[in-house]
Amino acid sequence: MKALSPHQTDKHASWAFAESRPDEDEVMLRARERSADLGIVPVSEGTAALLTVLAATRAPATLVEIGTGAGVSGLALMRGLARSAMLTTIDPDAEALRAAREAFADGGFPANRTRMITGRARTVVPRLTSRSYDLVFLDADKASLVFHVEQAARLLRPGGLLVVNDALDQDRVPKPAVREASTVAAREAGKLLRDEDQWFSALVPTGTGVLVAVRR
Repeated sequence: MKALSPHQTDKHASWAFAESRPDEDEVMLRARERSADLGIVPVSEGTAALLTVLAATRAPATLVEIGTGAGVSGLALMRGLARSAMLTTIDPDAEALRAAREAFADGGFPANRTRMITGRARTVVPRLTSRSYDLVFLDADKASLVFHVEQAARLLRPGGLLVVNDALDQDRVPKPAVREASTVAAREAGKLLRDEDQWFSALVPTGTGVLVAVRR
């Protein structure tokens, strides 16, 4: 195994420090435990903190989350929202949605703040109303990532925010030799958001990569 250079070691230490910085409460820790019980990999601690900051900064009234999991990312988003904001969250796993509903209730969020839809995103998302959302969060099947980015362009109002979790596909995207389907999809989505005139975008190396883009 090739040894890390001092510069690479420093960068890894900085990343690890940033990931360990958030001090998560019992509600979030219980949501992470539910994720582990269901075999779901939630967003990292650093990514969860970033989601809360982005939600608080943008003050979105309507959000779509594609890939509910057990509610960790939804909790992070909800904590940054105004009390009138509504989160629509989509997942094909009914058991995961039940865990997320428990996490939201545990966090003190009333049921009327969320619309939880059981179903495949490829089927559900095209039925959502165009230009009706302020924020779209993607944490779902990588094979459909380009499709979901294209749908986000339709769903978001001008100035709306798109956030893509695991945009580096477990750190494989920067490695040209890796041609896994999920990695290729992540590269294609990143290129689309970089090259299309309708987006301003930035890639943040939090967690396993968070791609943030604003709809012009």
